[in-house]
Amino acid sequence: MTAVAPPTTDHTERDRPDRRLPFTRPNILELAPLYEVLRREAPVAAVTTPAGDPAWLVTRFDEVRELLGDKRLGRSHPEPERAARISHAAVQDGPTGSYETEQADHTRMRRLLTPAFSAKRMLRLGDHVQELVDGYVDRMVAAHEAGEAVDLHTALALPLPVAVICRLLGVPEEDREHFRSLSDRMATYSEDGDAHRARAEFGRYMAGLAEAKRAHPTEDVISDLVQAQAADEAFDHEEMIRLSVGLLFAGHETTVNRIGLGTLFLLTRREHWDHLVTDPDGRVNATVEEIMRLGAPGDLGLLRYAHTDLDVAGVTIRRGDAVILSINAANRDPEAFADAETFDPDRAEHSHLGFGHGAHFCIGASLARVELRTVFATLARRLPGLRLTATLDDIDVRTDHITGGVTELPVTW
Repeated sequence: MTAVAPPTTDHTERDRPDRRLPFTRPNILELAPLYEVLRREAPVAAVTTPAGDPAWLVTRFDEVRELLGDKRLGRSHPEPERAARISHAAVQDGPTGSYETEQADHTRMRRLLTPAFSAKRMLRLGDHVQELVDGYVDRMVAAHEAGEAVDLHTALALPLPVAVICRLLGVPEEDREHFRSLSDRMATYSEDGDAHRARAEFGRYMAGLAEAKRAHPTEDVISDLVQAQAADEAFDHEEMIRLSVGLLFAGHETTVNRIGLGTLFLLTRREHWDHLVTDPDGRVNATVEEIMRLGAPGDLGLLRYAHTDLDVAGVTIRRGDAVILSINAANRDPEAFADAETFDPDRAEHSHLGFGHGAHFCIGASLARVELRTVFATLARRLPGLRLTATLDDIDVRTDHITGGVTELPVTW
């Protein structure tokens, strides 16, 4: 990864305006064939973002993994007003945070949140997650027995992660629909500015919730952040609100999508569902890891900006350039995984990048694993005959949304 790029290579890549994201994919379970070509021929490729700006797209496992932990890249930009924009959504659309203090801010954030999201604490949350899942499945069974159509997305995949993150962060139950609507709007591509209006509204909502916690703190993450902000002059109020919004958004959106994708992988590859049914508790961990590897919500990647010039796979990335790290493409790299495009929970390699890598490894990974394991083990035990009532091509998919995902999962058993 440290080879200096020949000038012709750098020049050629920078002059490729024809690759515009997102690339068209055959269906929600497969990636665009172009990713395979880029991994092989141009693992660091010049692309045009959905917003029309230039960026570098990194697609190969080794480079993506290394750059995830490279401090020469950051979420902030040395000159934010000149930064390339990625989309018209209000999530991962451009730089965030302060260029001067990003690393210190990130260290503080991890210090504050690691105890709240520790694997031990998430395991203790497991009983509550199981109760929630059982309740949702009970209602699915009752609806089915009454002859009603069952949509696993609205009945389970969507409400579970919302309920869990609300409990963990301390968001009132009666506000769930409100913040869910705001989350959906701010992650939708909207050239009319609605996504950014939703982001501002979300910030106002979170500021009001933070003030309520300041007056009456409870045992939850938002209360912890409010108290930490009051005790640390370097931790300003705006950063606390931005962090709280990010936690609430990311804490449910990605898990909703992984439940949907996992259901589709298993029910369209019946042998793997049948194997899970034979031993739900014994097989669920490996099944979830394969869902995290192969499931590909969204069609972009993780956005970073170069804080200095760096050479990657024969291409020179200049200070300030936008870099999109394609986790989806990296997790399907045949150099890292045998039969990389095949859904195989029994595979030997589980070192996927579905939760990131390095200092920015997803702080909610343990929480997501608890939820996903509980969902799929419970479905396998209680609804062994579960099957889709629509074909993959007939299921509605969000294509104008930063995280993608389905809007329905019609099932029966």
